[in-house]
Amino acid sequence: MILILVEPQGPLNVGSIARLCANFDVGELRIVSPRCDINSTDSKKMALKGQKYLDNCKIFNTIVEAIFDCDLVLATCGRNDLSDNSSSESPEAISTWISSFSQINNLAILFGREDRGLSNSERLLCKKIIRINTSKNYRSLNLSHAVSIILYELNNSKTKNSEKNLKVFDLASSKEINESFMELEEMLIRIGYLLKHTSYAKIAKFKKYILKANTSSHEINVLRGIVHQINWFINNSKGK
Repeated sequence: MILILVEPQGPLNVGSIARLCANFDVGELRIVSPRCDINSTDSKKMALKGQKYLDNCKIFNTIVEAIFDCDLVLATCGRNDLSDNSSSESPEAISTWISSFSQINNLAILFGREDRGLSNSERLLCKKIIRINTSKNYRSLNLSHAVSIILYELNNSKTKNSEKNLKVFDLASSKEINESFMELEEMLIRIGYLLKHTSYAKIAKFKKYILKANTSSHEINVLRGIVHQINWFINNSKGK
């Protein structure tokens, strides 16, 4: 499992999360554009036996770069009402879903900023959104506390399912879907179906459908092949 923090601001949080990585035997800690010194005295003080995660932490400039090799990316959200109508599931439900597969290589959990979480476009890089329900009177949850809840539930997925006939994980990766839709959007703008200033909203709706449909790698490659063929036809039919 890979744990990814997006622009963390508090060194105490980062240190506490490194310690949690050790508690739950996380494979790797990655950070996107940290807003604090992850190797500060405060971070080290909280990390304790999780210091190795700080020492080996990989830093990335963007989320896309951080998930480049991940087969499945899950996002977290503490809000009960997502502004873009994105569907979300509880940690328990996600844990049960993960346990239905025989193996998932490079599973990544994406945690947003302490003050504003993840943007709509960033959540579209993820297969599913994990919602942590908290009191309506006070919904804000400390980042390290959210990490502990998610890691605990996902750790339980290892022992939830003892069935022999588990499903083989063959869903399209976030990287495959993102790259396919970048090419699709460029093509649709090129042929005049989309306008640049409105293309994001329309493509986002299509991408949500693909994510909900549990599209396989083969299926997304078929879509990509269609786009490539249309582009080839456009390039080779000019002037004819």
